[in-house]
Amino acid sequence: MTSGAGVRATARIVATPGGLPVLAGEGPLALRRTRATGAHHRVTVVGAMSAPLGGDRLALEAEVREGARLTVDSAAATIALPGRTGEPARYDVRLAVGPGGELRWLPEQLISARGSELRMHTRVELAADARLVLREEQILGRHGEEPGTLTTRLTVHRAGRPLLDQELAYGPGAPGGWNGSAVLGGHRAVGQLLVVDPELAEKPVEARMLSESAVLTPLAGPAFLVTALAPDARLLRRVLDGLGEGGTAQRDSVSRLSVR
Repeated sequence: MTSGAGVRATARIVATPGGLPVLAGEGPLALRRTRATGAHHRVTVVGAMSAPLGGDRLALEAEVREGARLTVDSAAATIALPGRTGEPARYDVRLAVGPGGELRWLPEQLISARGSELRMHTRVELAADARLVLREEQILGRHGEEPGTLTTRLTVHRAGRPLLDQELAYGPGAPGGWNGSAVLGGHRAVGQLLVVDPELAEKPVEARMLSESAVLTPLAGPAFLVTALAPDARLLRRVLDGLGEGGTAQRDSVSRLSVR
């Protein structure tokens, strides 16, 4: 729905072991069933129009029911652009994974264009034995461009208990120091990879630096978070896909989830 204040749209995915009983896109959020491997279902988000613009209110919901496996990716990067109203855009992502379920949430980059303001909140609810691979990548400005204002929050609960709650803010509307040496240090690409896998309870990983600008942090649960900085999107993806050298525990965990 479009109004003077911007677009209002919600897209919804429901995955069961037998299929995708709900696959409903709306407005700029078009959903396409795409080719998957093994027992996984796969859905690709296709941008049907420019969004999010200032004033837009977008939501994307995915529910993975008991025993189902789902991969969600996107056909292209999402670009936050300024709107006519001067209001910020909002993008809410709500994910739920039931018992024995698995979700791989692997969208393309989110680009914060000059003059834009976007507030994005991703909420995840996991059953105790659910599995998750979630990748987020933010690119601050297009080539040769200053960024807009971007605030992102990632909230994850597992078995009803908090696992991760993290908020990041960048750009001219963010608190001072966001681009200082203690935060981005001049980099324009930032990303994180969250892995939740019950098997990590038996094989926990240790905190360590993966490179000069990437760190692995174990969480209080069978999970870890990789946070990385890079000069551009291509190098950021290389860091997050590489996960360090050799057969490390974190790489094994991602590989195991990828082939299930």
